[in-house]
Amino acid sequence: MSEEILINVTPRETRVALIENGMLQEILIERASRLGYVGNIYKGRVSRVMPGMQAAFVEIGLERTAFLHASDLHQPVPAESGNGGAEGSETEGEAAPPPPPALITELVSEGQELIVQVVKDPIGTKGARLTTHLSIPSRYLVLLSEHKTLGISVRIEDESERSRLRELMAGLASESPYGYIVRTNAESVEEEALAADLAYLDRLWTVVRGRMASARVGECIYEDLPLSLRALRDQMRVQVEKVRVDSRETLDKAQRFSAEFLPDLADRIEHYPGERPIFDLYGVEDEIQRALDINAPLKSGGHLTIEQTEAMTTIDVNTGGFLGHRNLEETVYKTNLEAAQAIARQLRLRNLGGIIIIDFIDMTIDEHRRQVLRTLERALAKDHAKTTIYDFSPLGLVEMTRKRTTDSLQRQLCTPCGSCAGKGRIKSAETMIYEIFREITRAVRQFESASLLVVASTLVVNKIVDEESAAVADLETFVGKPIRFQGEDQYSMEQYDVVLL
Repeated sequence: MSEEILINVTPRETRVALIENGMLQEILIERASRLGYVGNIYKGRVSRVMPGMQAAFVEIGLERTAFLHASDLHQPVPAESGNGGAEGSETEGEAAPPPPPALITELVSEGQELIVQVVKDPIGTKGARLTTHLSIPSRYLVLLSEHKTLGISVRIEDESERSRLRELMAGLASESPYGYIVRTNAESVEEEALAADLAYLDRLWTVVRGRMASARVGECIYEDLPLSLRALRDQMRVQVEKVRVDSRETLDKAQRFSAEFLPDLADRIEHYPGERPIFDLYGVEDEIQRALDINAPLKSGGHLTIEQTEAMTTIDVNTGGFLGHRNLEETVYKTNLEAAQAIARQLRLRNLGGIIIIDFIDMTIDEHRRQVLRTLERALAKDHAKTTIYDFSPLGLVEMTRKRTTDSLQRQLCTPCGSCAGKGRIKSAETMIYEIFREITRAVRQFESASLLVVASTLVVNKIVDEESAAVADLETFVGKPIRFQGEDQYSMEQYDVVLL
């Protein structure tokens, strides 16, 4: 599998595209007006404690107060594993039974100052999600400040490699007071690279600790790398054949960064000097536009219908024009297999997270269901975000979750429609006509007037004049007043005013 990373930079926006076998798999966007906060460490102040929610709201200098749950607070007894912001990992050694969770009122109080880290960006109307379990990632490791523990990414599946890394880190970190998680990128790397990463993290954490002592409430103590360098740190691996950057300034920063942290892969970073925009050259812009559509076509002729709501994302699989060559069950099976792979790609591309419900086309053969589920699991194995998939429900639905730390692509690039206010539907002209008639009756009963003027969308007014003239005559007789209608092109379908004259 060949991979390429494209970095497109403009003065106010940076975009990173991950291409696998010539096809866009992920798009990351960072805008100067909406910089992400995940990984940043702040000095905060508790503004409100909510015992019923086992949580507190914390002021960290952002527009909305951030959310800190009791489970994300450092407990007064030692914890045995992990960090909420780290990669999937397993912790070595025997784990003691977890202590009973302390009440939030026993852990924090209003006005208390805390050092916190953002683990989830503000999404929609929700503030950022925080933790006091601080961690700092590097190329190969994640430093855990609270507990001396050692974890290995579960994505490193080879047992001999896991043993090798475990032994290396046990020796390298024996004198360190901190815990570490070995990231997926560390697979097959030499001891020197791990030692360099460990030394870098220790130096960085010393600086961060120094800033904690003098920081004011709302001040950012540690900020993660910009997107262009973060993508190199997290996405650059042996499979990546080249990184193409269309900005000379960003290229210089990327080369300096890679010379220090990615020396073996530094020669794969190159400048793209072409006049044609780099995203146009690879068809990325068209893919982004398609990813904003509610429907995603399948090669067979079927399609996925993907709808986001506040609570969850639903995905419906349809055969469309695909009729197959044998029988209905075979057609459904093939469509579902193709859909499973397409769904995995769409989840990454659209950055969909939270609860996801997939409505595959009904299958009557149990083995077909198992194969579709396995195909979905294999396709999601390449996803950097943690996913959990459950078996088919009695209703034939597949429920899954995907860890969400930032807004979806749609919410990053779009805003609710001004005409429908985000509902996705607007009332029909006929519905608006009868609503206007009711408003006229209501207004006449409440206020005195000689006549009435109705200002509404031109489309609605034309329908009233052409098709509802008899109804208007009856209404004028009923209210005892003349009614005049005026169409305005600037009015949306649902907008109107009834004016008493």
